Amino acid sequence: MTRKTPLPLVLPLALLLALAACKPAPAPAPASSQPPAQAPAPTTPAPVEETPAERTTAEFPTLKMKAVDGSDYDLAAHRGKWVVVNFWATWCAPCRKEMPELSALHAMRSNIEVVGLAYEDIEVPEMQSFLTKHPVTYPIVIVDPFDPPADFATPRGLPLTHLIDPQGKLAHSFLGPVTAADIEKQIAAAK
Repeated sequence: MTRKTPLPLVLPLALLLALAACKPAPAPAPASSQPPAQAPAPTTPAPVEETPAERTTAEFPTLKMKAVDGSDYDLAAHRGKWVVVNFWATWCAPCRKEMPELSALHAMRSNIEVVGLAYEDIEVPEMQSFLTKHPVTYPIVIVDPFDPPADFATPRGLPLTHLIDPQGKLAHSFLGPVTAADIEKQIAAAK
């Protein structure tokens, strides 16, 4: 008994063979009485353009931006206090989960200020609507994800929180959700 090849397999094979047959034959090499040329001696490769180093958060970061409520936010105006700079987004569930705790920390500790940097492409009215459903006691600034603040590292994940000491120096960075206890523990360790 002979076995037949199924028709669906025959058509693609025939098409491949037909396409392979359409390639032009390579041109014959011209006859020459000279020996083949030697390949040029290797030279030093051209320098490769260096990619810019990954941006890091400045030791003494600055931040001057317009908050969602229309006020001007200036990080330097908060010297003398610990400042929690929290990168977050409305679509980020862990970010939304930590907002009430950061809000309570901001409201209950006179030596700690919090600022939320909304790292997403969102318009002010949309953010204001979001904040009516998820109110916080600290200022919110919308940050362009394509042009983040120059003195801060581009977030590789959210939430990302930086703790700035009372002199304005970066004290610690947290990648992922953070609690008030985490922040207070870092502050206690720095004293």
